[in-house]
Amino acid sequence: MKLHNPFRIAFIGTLGVGLGLLLIGSVQTLSTILLYIGTALFLSLGLEPVVAWLTRRRLPRWSAVLVTVLGVLAIFAGIVWMVVPIIVSQVSQLVEEVTRFLQSTSWQDVKNWIHSTFPGIQDSTIDDTVTNVQDWALSNWGNITGGVINASLAFLGGLTGAFIVLILTIYFTASTPNLKAAVYSLVPASRRPRFIELSEQITDSVGYYVMGQVSLGVINGVLSAIFLTIIQAPFPAVLAVIAFFFSLIPLVGTLTGSVIIVLTCLIPGLGSPTTALTAAIWYVIYMQLEAYLVSPRIMSRAVAVPGAVVVIAALAGGSLLGLLGALVAIPVAASILIIYRQVIVPRMNER
Repeated sequence: MKLHNPFRIAFIGTLGVGLGLLLIGSVQTLSTILLYIGTALFLSLGLEPVVAWLTRRRLPRWSAVLVTVLGVLAIFAGIVWMVVPIIVSQVSQLVEEVTRFLQSTSWQDVKNWIHSTFPGIQDSTIDDTVTNVQDWALSNWGNITGGVINASLAFLGGLTGAFIVLILTIYFTASTPNLKAAVYSLVPASRRPRFIELSEQITDSVGYYVMGQVSLGVINGVLSAIFLTIIQAPFPAVLAVIAFFFSLIPLVGTLTGSVIIVLTCLIPGLGSPTTALTAAIWYVIYMQLEAYLVSPRIMSRAVAVPGAVVVIAALAGGSLLGLLGALVAIPVAASILIIYRQVIVPRMNER
């Protein structure tokens, strides 16, 4: 009997390793679907405070969900209806400006500009560089074309994914109480009240964080559109959209978007140093107001996360899942902090 023990142990160990590899492979295969589900859960938690507020106003749950979803869709449809035509028009203007510049500028003009900017460069060096670029483009034309096709397919896949996330978000928002009850029922009855208390704190914190971050993005986008239009910055609608989306990134998003906008205002023929300087002054003032006045008021009901933890969490989430990972990482870090402060620390103090 003892002779079979090594074989049995090795066999069970092999089965365990095989099941582990199968599980890892399954997770990798289903990573896109899991990403959709996680994003929808994240967004549904962000809508839950609005649904709860409407429910407290004596609306039935289904009516509150319907009003919330329709309101969000109406807001996004309004933004698209107002912004997209402007963006299309301004992008067309940008293409026309670039086309006009290329048509009115000769190769000799480009050489003269290079010589005036970099006096030490010879004509032969410029010609050799252009020839090498042309040779590289011709030899890699298939890869370039394939990249364009892949980018188009990725864009279509993104639209499909957005639609799937929208459907899942509506479903999760409508069935949040049932989902919570199903999860709570898996916890032993003796620990269930404490588990429910912590879970409600975590979900409320995530919800208020999502709503607060979107509110900051909307404020920055609207104020940027107004101010950039006043100072006659190039393509203010496009830059306002950039300001909105970058404001969704915690801690460094507003700064990054502001730098991009200021640099855009410096492009010759589109902006001017005066416009860029005015925009830079505006965003320095706005970032101070956002950090010390707007953000504390909006984020007062979300869990405060230390700056170092925000940076580490955003970097880790961004490395794993890109922009979405950077956004989700902050509420995940907040949830871990809640567990740390209310579960781990009290237990350590009792020992």
